[in-house]
Amino acid sequence: MDKKKRAAALRYDPERDKAPVVIAKGRGELAERIIELAKREGIPVVEDEGLVEALLKVEVFEEIPPVLYEAIARVLVFVGKVRKRPF
Repeated sequence: MDKKKRAAALRYDPERDKAPVVIAKGRGELAERIIELAKREGIPVVEDEGLVEALLKVEVFEEIPPVLYEAIARVLVFVGKVRKRPF
């Protein structure tokens, strides 16, 4: 398996989106830049190899498929706790 860093970034605005949307994804240097930008902007970073691999299969600006709803819901709960406010 390719050991390059992998990353995917999501947007979820309940007033605008029916489901979370992949807004960036990449491997290697691009993944490192996505993670660096998230950390610099105070956006929580969740490490989950299986989930990121699934998200890399989703096109950019596409909603996540229903099969990923439960996994992403756990991520959103975590982010809400980190930010001290629910989605």
